[in-house]
Parts: sequence; C-alpha cells; structure tokens
Amino acid sequence: MKHPDDDNELFNRLEAEMAADSGAEVVDLDKARAARDTTTPAVVDPTELEGERPLVDLPTPVATGPGYLGRLAGAKRRDVIPIWLRSTSELRTAAGWVARHYAHTAGYHALRAPIYAARLALQSPTGAARFVGGTMRWVADREGEPVRAAAVRREDAAEYLRLSAQRDSRVKLRMMVAALAAFLGLITALAIYVLAPGWVQAVSVGTVVLALGAAGRKADAPVIHRAVELPKATKLTSDIVLRALGALGIPAINQAQGKGRDGFEFTAPITRDGPGWRAEGNLPFGVTVTDIIERRERLASGLRRPLGCVWPEAVPNEHTGRLVLWVGDQDMNQAKKPAWPLAKSGSVDLFKPVAYGTDQRGRWVEVTLMYIAGVIGAIPRMGKTFLLRLLLLIAALDPRAEVHTYDMKGTGDLDPVGNAVSHRHAAGDDDESIQYALADFRALREELRRRTKVIRSLPRDICPESKVTSQLADKRSLGLHPIVVGVDECQVLFEHPEHGKEFEEIATDLVKRGPATGIVLLLATQRPDAKSLPTGISANAGARWCLKVMGQTENDMVLGTSAYKRGVRATMFAWGDKGIHYFVGEGADARIVSSVYVDAPGAEAIGARARAAREKAGLLTGYAVGEEAEVVTGPAYDLLADILAVVPAAEAKVWSETVVARLAELRPDVYEGWEPDALAAALKPHGISTVQVGRRIDGKFTNKRGIHRAHIADTIAQRNGKRDAG
Repeated sequence: MKHPDDDNELFNRLEAEMAADSGAEVVDLDKARAARDTTTPAVVDPTELEGERPLVDLPTPVATGPGYLGRLAGAKRRDVIPIWLRSTSELRTAAGWVARHYAHTAGYHALRAPIYAARLALQSPTGAARFVGGTMRWVADREGEPVRAAAVRREDAAEYLRLSAQRDSRVKLRMMVAALAAFLGLITALAIYVLAPGWVQAVSVGTVVLALGAAGRKADAPVIHRAVELPKATKLTSDIVLRALGALGIPAINQAQGKGRDGFEFTAPITRDGPGWRAEGNLPFGVTVTDIIERRERLASGLRRPLGCVWPEAVPNEHTGRLVLWVGDQDMNQAKKPAWPLAKSGSVDLFKPVAYGTDQRGRWVEVTLMYIAGVIGAIPRMGKTFLLRLLLLIAALDPRAEVHTYDMKGTGDLDPVGNAVSHRHAAGDDDESIQYALADFRALREELRRRTKVIRSLPRDICPESKVTSQLADKRSLGLHPIVVGVDECQVLFEHPEHGKEFEEIATDLVKRGPATGIVLLLATQRPDAKSLPTGISANAGARWCLKVMGQTENDMVLGTSAYKRGVRATMFAWGDKGIHYFVGEGADARIVSSVYVDAPGAEAIGARARAAREKAGLLTGYAVGEEAEVVTGPAYDLLADILAVVPAAEAKVWSETVVARLAELRPDVYEGWEPDALAAALKPHGISTVQVGRRIDGKFTNKRGIHRAHIADTIAQRNGKRDAG
C-alpha cells in the first residue's frame, strides 16, 4: 500500500471498512476506485477476483466484522498489566537484561574513552577554524548575500538599498553581540585560570577541545561506535512467502502460480510475533503442511534466512493444509535466551509446572513432572543426556523427591545429580551395575504395591481422586513423597540377555501405575526402536521429548503413532539444533522447545544447592549419604516357573484369579496383592497373553480370563533351549 500521506490512502481505508461492515471480502482497489469515479457506483463481485492476492502486508490493522459492535465483541483485549510485569521471575529476567545491556554499553565506551578523546583532539583545529569562520560569516550577514546579489542582477536599486540598510543594522547588532560574548568569554577564562583549581581548568579546557573536535569531524566518520550490533532481519512480506513456496517444487503450487494465482491463500495479515514474523494461510488443494516441513531447507533458501529461523507448523484442530510459518530474526539455537529462574536460586514443587526451556518466540515452556512417565529419544550428540539431567535437576530441587539415577552409558553425565542427592545411583553397564539397578527396580515395584494399598486405605476427604497430591507428599508418615527415576541409555537394561524381560516388566508396570502413586519414570535412549523402547512403555508414557531422529519409525516411537503423518517430524531438525526438540505433554499439542543449557559446573552447583536443602530438611538418604544398597546376585523369582509349580499338569486351563491366589500362597512377599490384570501385564513381556477360559460351576457355564499351562511350559522350554544353545 502507499504511504499514508498519499491522497488515495483515505479512500483505501474507507473501502476496506465498507467491505468489512458488509461482511464481504476485500476487493480489488483499482476496480473500486474506478467505480468511485462513475456517477452510478458499480458493485464488484468478489468471485470475479479469484486468484488475486488479498491485502496481507498492511501497515495498520483493518477492521473486520459485521459492524462496529460486532467488531468490539470479537476484539481481543490486550492485558492491562503485561505478563512480564505480573510475573516476578519474568520481571527479574527483564530487569537483568536491561541492566546487563547498559552495563555492557557503559563499559564498552569507558574502555575506549581515551581513543575518542584523542580523535576529537586531532579534529579540534578543524573545528576551531569552522567555528571562527562560521562566526565571521554570521556577523557579516553572509546568508543575505545571495538575495542582495539577485537585486543587483535585476538592477533594482530600491530593493538593493533596502537590503543594504537591513544588512548594516544586522551587522552592527551582531558585532555588539560578538564583542560582548568575546569579552564575557575572556573574563570567564581568566577567572577560571586565576581562581579555579587545576581539575576545573583541565575539565574546562578538555570540554572546549572536545566540543571543537565534535564540530570538526566529518559527517561520515562517527567518533563513537555501537556497543551492541542489533540483528538485522528483512521484513517478511507476501511476495517473499510466495516466492519461497514457489521454489519448493510442489506441482500444485507451481500450477496455481502459472495460472496467475498465488498458490497460497493468506487467512490473516503477516504480523510480528515475538522476535520474528508470522504468516498464516491455506495451501492449495492437495498440498499438506507435511509437504512443506519435508522441504524446510529449500523453504529457508527461498526465504533467504538461516535454517534455524524458519519453522513451518500445522495448526491444531484445522485441516492439514492450514500452514503457520514463523520466521525468526535470529537462529533459534544462537539467539540469546533469558536466564533460567532456577539457575542461581529457588526451589521446586514437582506438582506444579516448572519452566525448562523456551519456544521459537523466546517464551518459557513449562513441564509438570508429577503424574507422568516420560520418554526422551534422539540420535547421539544432540543433547538427550543433558535434557534428562536438566529434568533430574528440577526434581532434585524439590527436597521431598527421592531421586534414582542410572547412567548406563557410564560417562558420568548424571553424577552431578547422583553424587549430590540420589537415593540410588549407578553408572556403567557392568554386571555389578546391572544387579544394583535390578535390585532397585524390584524394590520400586514393591514400593508401588505398598503405595496402592496406602492410597486405597485413605479416607475420601483426604484423597478424593485416589492419587498422590502435594499435601499427601508432605505427610512423611504416609511415605508418599515423589520418586523420580531417570535412566540414560535405557536400552542397556531392556536388551540385557538375562534380566531384560524383568526390567521391561517392572518398567511397564511403573509407567502404567506409577504416576498416580507419585512414581515418575524418565527413560532416555539413542535407539528409539521397539527393542530398546518396548511398546508397552512407549505407548503409555504421557510425556515425550524427541530431539533429532533419522526416520519415521524412530519419530513415532517417541512422539506417538502417526505423529510423522500429522507433520510432527523431529527429522527436520538440523545437526546444529542441539537441545531443540518436540515436546508432547502438559495437555498441549507438540511444541518445538529449546531446553535450558546447564553445563557440568552449573549442574554441580545446582546439585549442591539441592543437597543443602535436603540436609536442612533431614531428607538426604541412600547413595548420597554413603548407604550401600542390597544387591541381589540372582533373580528373586521366576514367574513362569512359579506358575508351573502352582498349576499341575492336570489343569490345562486355569483362571487368572486362581493363579494369583496360589502364587500369593507360594511367595507372599512377592505376589501378595496381585490382581488378574497384574498377572496379564507380567506375562506380556514373555509373549504370553491371557485368554478366555470357560468352566461349569453349579451347572452354570462361566467365562473368565485365564492361562493355558501349555503356553507357559512352551515358553520355558524355548528360553532354556536358547540358553543351552548360547
């Protein structure tokens, strides 16, 4: 659109207002202007304008709606008090940014002040000459000389005499002013020289020299340089968006553009959205957002922006052709992030959301670690372990939380948490570490069962929703404090040749039933496939963090089935996008998040702070205080062998409720409290499913879930055969 000073600008706005009030679309302004110039206004049919570009590059918002009251009713009111002012942490962060900015600017210029002074001193002779020459020209009224010369050329004697008389009076007055100024200046200089101390004389002379130097500098030679270089980003316009989409090589878009249409229907004006631009619209029929995401690199090339600045996204609850394109001013991985509120101080209530990263727009993204089980997946060297450590540090800052950490990679990345606060901690994949972890997992399963009984026994007014709350966690006598278990490279446990099935069985139970009892399991793996991340676990984990992965299978294993088809593709992250991931959780759709980076020294400092809080509360236990855990050198039980022991060969089919009752008699310390569903879950990792078993009791035929003894015997035989072959 033209500049607001253009005579036609008012007409443009009136036409837009008329279109909005009538509920019609914005029509072509050239046709409307032609209609204005006729005696009978012509009505322009919007359908005749199919394919023409709507007005999206607007300098000011255009009113829309059925009328004035309708527009007011649908208006989005801005917050009276901005969010950053209502939040103490946001206000503290903003104030810190401002203070650091001006402190940096002051320090930058203070260090270079001698250079600035020397530069101005060298320019002061030129400035003095300019000052004297300018003063003399002012006194002599040189600005009126062209007018007097013009009167001479016209031979207008009367005009020349009038101008000459005017010049004489001006010169007399200005000479008096100049003489008075020189006299006062001389008196002031003598007074300073005679009466003022030395530092005043130095300041006075320095000020005069610097002022003359400033007057003598060249216009294109600044004395002071910028202390901060602001990033320069091109404004996003419809032409740039259409050019970039046309360069993707998508036939439907190119075909539309070849017919004179844009190939992309903007549904809203392009606007600023945080530190970037937002464009939203409909792709051509048959083109989906996933087609654009797959060509993100080519899209960035078409926009002439770094890859980390370009983020195409689908719109939740809309058709698959609705695209939101956000183009940042800076690469997401290089843009300066706000200070993490928990980096230096503060504690955590795990039952409340905690900020752990920022989105593309620099806004904090929060996570609630209670009532979830989480999966983190990525290829190596993309920040998976650092993200797990960050979540464990958050858990450590809640003094009530009992933290269990297992670094199966063995590099010590989780030591800042484990050595400081962990109740159980191990690093490495040696036999001793595996046995240590197995004993802890068995203890966690027993703790899970104990907690279910405690929760079931509590009155409804104390535990109305049958799950652990922050208030219940505060009651030490109940033993319902949060338990957070973090395992890095979890595939080491699940693929263990001897204990893998048991690890999988226990972990599946913790993922399914643990969140309600206050037990949180966080698993991280660099091989997110069905073997390293069993389906029973990945299908029931409520929180997902997926950094860069290489294929659709790995993407959907972490983010959920069909995530890849919906356009949620962690395959689009570049190799330099360390720490950037898709986050699914907190009741929201998948979001792109850049997690807070905490290096090893920072993690140790946070761990020390968490340890001090635990010591003060008397809640430091286990590994952190040097307690040795009991390590079981062999399996505590063999479920399949125990079933054969309680189900004689004469009973080919047995109900599950009968089996768990007999198991409880055989090993009360292991099977007490088992339900038929628990038996089904325990048998599933062995490839055994419960089936319908019919029995006739008192003349009535009844069907219930049960087992075939032959299935149990066959599985044991296959297992023993593999061991013998090995």
